[in-house]
Amino acid sequence: MSLPVTDTDAVAARYVDTIIIGSGFAGLGAAIKLSQQGSTDFLVLERGSDVGGTWRDNTYPGAACDVPSHLYSYSFALNPDWTRSFSRQPEIQKYIESVARQYRVYDRHVFDCHVESARWNTATSQWDIVTTRGNFTAKKVVSAVGALCEPNLPDIAGITDFQGEIFHSARWNHDASLEGKRVAVIGTGASAIQIVPAIAPTVAHLDVYQRTAPWVLPRFDREYTRIEKLAFKYLPGYQRLSRTGIYAARETQVVGLTRVPKLMKAFEFIARRQIAKGIRDTELRRKVTPNFRIGCKRMLISNNYYPALDRPNVDLVTDGIREVRAHSIVTADGTEREIDALVVATGFHVTDSPTFQGIFGKDGRSLAEVFDERGQQGYKGATVAGFPNLFFLVGPNTGLGHTSMVFMIESQLNYVIDALNTIDKHDLGVVEVRREVQDEFNADLQTKLNKTVWLNGGCASWYLDKHGNNTTLWPDFTFEFRRITRNFDLEAYDALAAGDVTRPVSAVDGTPTPATTDNDDEKAISR
Repeated sequence: MSLPVTDTDAVAARYVDTIIIGSGFAGLGAAIKLSQQGSTDFLVLERGSDVGGTWRDNTYPGAACDVPSHLYSYSFALNPDWTRSFSRQPEIQKYIESVARQYRVYDRHVFDCHVESARWNTATSQWDIVTTRGNFTAKKVVSAVGALCEPNLPDIAGITDFQGEIFHSARWNHDASLEGKRVAVIGTGASAIQIVPAIAPTVAHLDVYQRTAPWVLPRFDREYTRIEKLAFKYLPGYQRLSRTGIYAARETQVVGLTRVPKLMKAFEFIARRQIAKGIRDTELRRKVTPNFRIGCKRMLISNNYYPALDRPNVDLVTDGIREVRAHSIVTADGTEREIDALVVATGFHVTDSPTFQGIFGKDGRSLAEVFDERGQQGYKGATVAGFPNLFFLVGPNTGLGHTSMVFMIESQLNYVIDALNTIDKHDLGVVEVRREVQDEFNADLQTKLNKTVWLNGGCASWYLDKHGNNTTLWPDFTFEFRRITRNFDLEAYDALAAGDVTRPVSAVDGTPTPATTDNDDEKAISR
């Protein structure tokens, strides 16, 4: 159920100590952690009608996770009842909902609540938040909207004039039947390689438009036996041991991705065997073989994508799209292919998310403006200079290309929850990461990233921003990220005591320092 918000419809904004924006794995995790420690003065603002985030929204045919189920889950809410090694969307969504019920945080949610803007108010040292369900003010804000929330629609001439069914993979229209239709899928990324095998057997004809061929590895997926599920449930430590084994195996990829590229040759060999086994036609094999090093772009997993492309009713089109017409697609070579339905599987806004446009910091500039100028930079993926009392989950450089994001989310939860508690413990009014600390952190990140396959593998990917920097991925072992986010480091921040802009706080012990005689806010902030 959603928390009643009738009072937020009034002119006066409702005050809440902590606002969490978004309720996927990250936002829900934050709500649970706050609830577990007895906090009640917080709300979760969720634009959807339920928890789940990307798993609530992505309901396309074949939707499934590419990380094993026992690792792609909360460490504090293990699920012994996973039905298979790689769970599908309905089961993951059901799991997320069950965790929300188990920890009784549904009543802290305001659903169908779209946040239109969040603006830092320097006079009150609070965030003013405008939503479709009323206005709020908050001392602290946790942004947990994630990177895969805003669909990226292609800028193709004439696409708005298409007269058939058209929808993005993340906004699948289940009322539209594709059976017996001529269908086009634009894109060959993580969603597309699941959609294509799912719809190919029932459509009349399928055109798959590929700009860049992905590397595709086998998907070692199977159903768990009854004995295995009983062991996960009743054998002490067995499920956690299995989870640890999966984690360790996945973490070995980091060496090849970031340090010793030659180690990725083994993965490339396996991927090439996949192509040879799944596709008979030599020309089609050539088209689906990438021309960059494996790992440079996201590595995908599927056992049935290549066999689907090899079907007689499926064509892989590698020519660029010139325009979309009312009932067809025209490619650069002038070929026109008639279609009845168009599926856009072109990913999401990651480094240029529209959500950044509605968050305004202490100087009145939006997060989008700051990121456009300097790149998507933050400190430990959790804070950004110029945006006081704002904490991110799944922020800059916290993405992964090899293992479970839930592990990273839980690491960030340690840091962010400790930050919120530190503010309360020391009665702080404002905390803001120091610019020089953020710059030093990012310089170190880019030095590490410059040695990785992501920047040296010969590809262009959504990992990179317009400045050519990788502001998406973490360039090290995930246990190293867990180490640096175990505790909130107040010494990296400027801090002000609550209720008095002239009473700066020592970042070493949280003790108020003598009042300054200068009332200028910037000078009142100390280390």
